[in-house]
Amino acid sequence: MKARVTIMLKDGVLDPQGEAIRHALGGLGHQDVTGVRQGKLIELDLVATDAEAARAEVARMCEGLLANTVIEKYSIEIA
Repeated sequence: MKARVTIMLKDGVLDPQGEAIRHALGGLGHQDVTGVRQGKLIELDLVATDAEAARAEVARMCEGLLANTVIEKYSIEIA
């Protein structure tokens, strides 16, 4: 199985990298972009065969290491 974890800053948390991207896009002529949020994508190869057990295990990984849950939120896709 594969797991895909998307990690983004929570709403209301300042995103300086996103703001730098927005500013750079404006400099390239893309004035219609009013906001950018950037995040991380992590893909995991899992031995698990049960999707719900895999999701629970990946959630534990996120809570323990992959995401800073004070300022970040995450979503998990299992395939």
